Amino acid sequence: MRCPFCKVDNDKVVDSRSSGDGDVVRRRRECLACGRRYTTYERVEDSPLRVVKKDGSRVPFEREKILAGLRKACEKRPVSSQQIDDTVRSIEDEINRNYDREVPSSAIGEMVMDRLKKLDSVAYVRFASVYRDFKDPEDFVKVIEGVKS
Repeated sequence: MRCPFCKVDNDKVVDSRSSGDGDVVRRRRECLACGRRYTTYERVEDSPLRVVKKDGSRVPFEREKILAGLRKACEKRPVSSQQIDDTVRSIEDEINRNYDREVPSSAIGEMVMDRLKKLDSVAYVRFASVYRDFKDPEDFVKVIEGVKS
């Protein structure tokens, strides 16, 4: 760490402690060149997760979009808000486990589909019809037959 007073890169840590809720480490340093003390703060670099869309564009990850899609698919179905929230949390946990900085939108869509298939078959077909952009009734038949088996 470069001393803010004499600009020499030679110091020692005199005191180190967690600050607040443990997200930040406060370090008291002493410059070995000029003898002055100063404080630095260290925190984990927060690199926001980005979603890679089909067209290659990148947008910030928003859990609210998953929540809105699930709510729409489960509208007027016997699926509680708690089940929807748990599903979103489960998807978010899987994304955080498997992806570091970028996640393909297709991966998120497949995670939603997998969970909806177990949660409610009608909601699954609704979501699939939008996600897979059904063009004709045959597309619905294929998905419904997949749910039956």
